Amino acid sequence: MRCYAAYRDLLILFYSISLGLFSTALYLYINGVHLYIYIKIIFVSTMESYEDYNIRTSPHPLLMARVMAVNPENGILPAVDSSYKEDAGAAFVLESKGEWYHAGYHLTTAIVGPTVLALPFAFRGMGWVLGFFSLFVMGAVTFYAYYLMSLVLDFCEKSGRRHIRFRELASDVLGSGWMFYFVVSIQTAINIAVSVGCILLAGSCLQIIYRLITPTGSMKLYQFIAMVTIVMILLSQLPTFHSLRHINLGSLILCLGFSFLTTAACIYAGTSENAPPRDYSLAKSSSSKLFNAFTSISIIAAIFGNGILPEIQATLAPPATGKMVKGLVLCYLVIIVTFCSVSISGYLVFGNKSSPNILNSFLPIQGPALAPKWLVGLTVGLVLLQLFAITLVYSQVTYEIMEKKSADVKQGLFSKRNLIPRIILRSVYVILCGFFAAMLPFFADISAVVGAVGFIPLDFILPMLLYNMTFKPSRSSFMYRFNNIIMIVFTCVGLLGAFSSIRQLVLDAKTFKFFSE
Repeated sequence: MRCYAAYRDLLILFYSISLGLFSTALYLYINGVHLYIYIKIIFVSTMESYEDYNIRTSPHPLLMARVMAVNPENGILPAVDSSYKEDAGAAFVLESKGEWYHAGYHLTTAIVGPTVLALPFAFRGMGWVLGFFSLFVMGAVTFYAYYLMSLVLDFCEKSGRRHIRFRELASDVLGSGWMFYFVVSIQTAINIAVSVGCILLAGSCLQIIYRLITPTGSMKLYQFIAMVTIVMILLSQLPTFHSLRHINLGSLILCLGFSFLTTAACIYAGTSENAPPRDYSLAKSSSSKLFNAFTSISIIAAIFGNGILPEIQATLAPPATGKMVKGLVLCYLVIIVTFCSVSISGYLVFGNKSSPNILNSFLPIQGPALAPKWLVGLTVGLVLLQLFAITLVYSQVTYEIMEKKSADVKQGLFSKRNLIPRIILRSVYVILCGFFAAMLPFFADISAVVGAVGFIPLDFILPMLLYNMTFKPSRSSFMYRFNNIIMIVFTCVGLLGAFSSIRQLVLDAKTFKFFSE
């Protein structure tokens, strides 16, 4: 036991030092951005009028650069798409200035989030073998799907049709107007559900920290959700997707930090005197096993999901050919480290007692804490910070739609004409998300429904269909058949997952009350 205790303490010391380095880097980057913006505002106010600044930073050169990507085969510049000239959403929110590593930061924030803490719970519904198989298959298929999507986007760009929105890409390639509205409906549902879920989980994180400090405190969950909503209203005013690059680098560091700390806490809990009994048995009835398995698959699909890849690729400076693949490789290296460490350590220690948020397993209602409270508090703090970044990323599609309808592209990004509607619309959106988060506290169930209804169509079906329609491989070729098999399999999985996850949501709804703790 002394050997185990020494090994455990050494691990915790190592992770604590790593956390300090991560936190320092995060602090420097985020505050560096704030300092830069502050200096820039001072410079503008002293050297020129605000109106002159808006004229000087006119978006039109940016729009020209966006739609005039050089064709590397013949050096010809495709014709300018005149539809973007009056498109404030394209000019302001989806400005194209990023490098491949910026895309990697955005992708990592969109995929690797606190939902990774639900992986042990997903394994609980499937067991070791099916759990690992599902995790591997979902990871391989999503990487393949995102790779195909980047090829389609690159092909369209070389053809003079650079698409910066998922809905426009689907409508163009598939040649159907209804596809535009189908994709925008799914994307909107995903964005709202993720925003609601992140605000809810951030409020839960604040509540955990509060209870660690004040065990007898009387504050309710909805009060912490209100605090998170106020912070998100302020952060939502960052005008462009590209402006989030430093925050998303910090998000990448944070997800590594809380994954390592969660693994350390699991090791501590598993080697402590109060270690929980390990039971990996599944539900007894066959129907419960089936429903639990498909609910777990939907959760994993939601964890791997990223329904905004074209919008992320739109932030790359043209030509974007090849840059997105490098960003995907960076993202999936982080995925391998974080997903495997949390899923293995969490399910190994807690088995079929794993909670939807593994952090709650360290603080059981009855009995002593299974990990040091300071370690749990640090982990929760890192999760809380990253949730702000994830909410910002998934809100960009909604903000882009708002900007396109409300802003005037002929005036500057920070002109009164565009600034006031932006503040009002984004604030109202965040307030509504916060209200629904406080009213419906079903985080794991929301993740399952979003995975089945939203992420599976956009990430497991449409990319293969878009590739087949764009490149038209021979029907007898392996790739054509392989893509069709993936589409058929995941269509069935999505339907069954939607049914089982909605069923679970209905069952859990009976035990909750509106605005509960």
